[in-house]
Amino acid sequence: MIDKLETTILNALQYLYDELGWLGVTIIMIVENATGITPSEVVLGFAGWMLIDAHGLPFSTVFWGGAAAAIGSVIGASILYWTARIGGRHVVDRLTKFFRIDLRHIERVERMAKRWGIGFIFFGRLLPGIRTLVAIPAGLARMSFPKFAAATFAGAYIWCTLFISAGYFLGHEWHLLSGIVKQAVPYALTVGGLAGIMFAGWQFWLKQRHIPIKVEKE
Repeated sequence: MIDKLETTILNALQYLYDELGWLGVTIIMIVENATGITPSEVVLGFAGWMLIDAHGLPFSTVFWGGAAAAIGSVIGASILYWTARIGGRHVVDRLTKFFRIDLRHIERVERMAKRWGIGFIFFGRLLPGIRTLVAIPAGLARMSFPKFAAATFAGAYIWCTLFISAGYFLGHEWHLLSGIVKQAVPYALTVGGLAGIMFAGWQFWLKQRHIPIKVEKE
């Protein structure tokens, strides 16, 4: 069942999609990634139905739609990245209060980003509850922006394409995505955590391979 907030968002989405098409998706994804106030499963699932399935377009359109949504994701995430990088921790603390985000959540994400680096940006984009926050520690750590943007686009493209595809296949039942996502969050976080551990292990193994072995001469 779609709640009141989602109904309001849905009405705005319908107007934007009617007027702007995929550009409307890009704009909404900028807002979603910069603020986190619009649920991406609603935005993308509705786009998959309204802009593709309802118009009888081929499934291949999903991949173009995923690119449009991913571009918006990169722009929105870049706003957070540069806000954190230029404004520093003081500005981040004020933003968490304004958007009512638990500061401990930001600190936890920051520790994960420091530990796993650019790999966390990619995997983080695929984890509900974390995906819109990974830009903050990246900015605070002054991570290379080209690498940040590339990892963000790659992760966001997978996320966006999957949800647009789901909306396409579900058709008029696209709104079921919201409930499915809420039920899948614990499993997604578990899988993401395991993937992160595997990535960290792989990075450690690569570093160990490049450590020179010293041989003492007699």
